Parts: sequence; C-alpha cells; structure tokens
Amino acid sequence: MKLSHILSILAGVGLLVGVTAFVNVEVKAAEKRLTAPKKADAPVAATADHTEAPYCTPQFKSVLQRVVNACGLVGEESRRGCQPVDVKQFATISDEDFNALFAPLEQRGAIILFDDGADKLDEGAKKLIMEKWEDRRLARYFFIVSRASKTGAAGMNKALSHKRANSVNFWLQDQSKDPDLDKKVGMLWLGEEFAQLPKDYCDKWTNSRPGKPCNADGINRSAFISWVDCRL
Repeated sequence: MKLSHILSILAGVGLLVGVTAFVNVEVKAAEKRLTAPKKADAPVAATADHTEAPYCTPQFKSVLQRVVNACGLVGEESRRGCQPVDVKQFATISDEDFNALFAPLEQRGAIILFDDGADKLDEGAKKLIMEKWEDRRLARYFFIVSRASKTGAAGMNKALSHKRANSVNFWLQDQSKDPDLDKKVGMLWLGEEFAQLPKDYCDKWTNSRPGKPCNADGINRSAFISWVDCRL
C-alpha cells in the first residue's frame, strides 16, 4: 500500500475520533443541563408603597371613611366639606373621643389660629399651611377641621368656622395649582357646640403663632390641618 493511502486512512480515523469525542462532550453537557437546569433569578419581593401609621386604628379609619364618603372626596358629588350636623350623624362618639382620634397626629399636623371674629390668614398661617401640605409623603387625604370659640352667637360661629375652613382651602388652591385638589382635601367645619379643643392643645401642637398667648378660646378660633397616613 502506498504511503499516501496510509496517511489518508490515518487522517480519516483521527477526524472520526475527534468528531465522536466532540459529540460525546456536547451530549453530556446537554444531559447535565436537562437534569440540573439553571436556577432562575429569585423574584424581587414587592415592597409596600404605603405603610400605615400606628394611629390608623379601626375606630379612626371608621370615622375617616365616613368623612371621606360624606364630605365629597369620593364619587361625583359637588359638595365641599361637612357641616356640624353631618359630623354628629356619622361620628356617633363624644366630643372627647372625637378629639382623641386626632391626638396621634400631633407631630404630623398643625393648628392654624385666627383672630377673634375673623377668617383671614396671616403670614405665619400661610407659611405653615404650605409646609404641612408639601410634607405629603405617601398620604392620600389632607384634612381641614375648623372651629369657632363659644364667644358670640352660635349661628355666627358656625358660619365663621365654615369661612375659616374655606380660607385654608382657597389658599391651597391658589398656591398648589393642583387640578385634583378637591379629591385630596376633606373639610369639616365645627360650630361651638361640638368637640371644642382643651387649652393644652396650645402647648402640645405646632400652631401658626408660636410664642404668642394662647387660651381655650384662642385655640378654638382655629383650623386643624394634616395629611392622614391611612389606607381605606
């Protein structure tokens, strides 16, 4: 046999061996992938975008839900806010218990003070309203709870309380330019006959006139404001 034929045969055998070895390696690799598939990346745990504050008790949320439903924050109703008679209908609790519901908002909210018989915001009030408004975090609703003291006639005080709530709301409208403000701001205007604040609110809460005299009448010539961090 010629040398060239022998070399050709040897080359063919070597090529066959190489191909066979390559195929065996690929088959074993595929077999390994099938029997031990690559683990998928672990799913990223969903994180809540809103954790409720400790004050969001069932009782608080029950009153809050009624306020939201009755005061025009949901649905297509055009009404803006609630009157004292509405409050008595949906908040069937005592004055003290009603005020106690909002006590945990001491660090979150503030009290806007007004002059006797007036509903005009001073510069300190305007500044504090915007500070609290801009500190929204992830809250959905902003509440304005206005009051009037027992000085003067009951009817006059009821109307004055309403005007004070509107003063805060109109300032927010003017400054925020938020087209959906009506679906975020809930207003309650309380007359002299419901849930008067005790004098200790002068010291416990941030108010718009720090360092100035404050008494039981003064703290009720006011509007309480705060975002509320509860899910409904």
